[in-house]
Amino acid sequence: MRKCLKVFRKAAQRAVRLLFPLRCPFCDGIVTSFGEKVCRECAGRQRLLMPPYCMKCGKKLWDEEEFCSDCRKKNHVFVRGRALYEYESAAGALYRLKYGGRQEYADFLGEEMAFYLGGFIRETGPDALIPIPLHRRRKRRRGYNQAALLARALGRYLDIPVAEDCLVRVKNTVPLKRLNPKERQNNLKRAFNIEENDVKLKTVIIVDDIYTTGSTVDEAARTLAACGVERIYFVTLACGAGV
Repeated sequence: MRKCLKVFRKAAQRAVRLLFPLRCPFCDGIVTSFGEKVCRECAGRQRLLMPPYCMKCGKKLWDEEEFCSDCRKKNHVFVRGRALYEYESAAGALYRLKYGGRQEYADFLGEEMAFYLGGFIRETGPDALIPIPLHRRRKRRRGYNQAALLARALGRYLDIPVAEDCLVRVKNTVPLKRLNPKERQNNLKRAFNIEENDVKLKTVIIVDDIYTTGSTVDEAARTLAACGVERIYFVTLACGAGV
């Protein structure tokens, strides 16, 4: 009986795949191999962010320095952070998740983050994962928050609570890609607020899709620290290179 159920379940899964084929997060093509989540052409092409990387923000380094130039100049509010991919190798997946409506990609990408960054995340002993929030207007336009989708998937795979409503974005900031580092910092001042008056979390991990200068993570961390959070880390799907 059990064997029959197993055969039936596999047949049902194949039927669903035929009607609703999975698409590869990295090229958006149909995944033809049953049981795989990435197409053969893209499998193994993504560049995981491996050492040497900055011991503060996780940016890829090309020498044996301990910290990138940004972290040597700036006092970040967060303790430490890590990213999964070098940005260029995952830019397509990130764009489709963020702007292309491909919400389903968050499950696979969150699973990958859990697998490769799980050790770092568990070592921090987080009370919760906190996704970087979108302003309500931008969320209404997009229909979802990609950072929240990643945080939910990550929390599900690692069995860590997600405090999705803890942090809110009260300032509808200009897209950061248009700004230089100083403008980013000014743009994000007082961009966040705490929704809950009594925050009992002591150690948290901020979750976002990409880390560049750290302005967003720092401003979110500053808001959380002002409300009593003692240790703040972060993880992101991708990160630019450091020097």
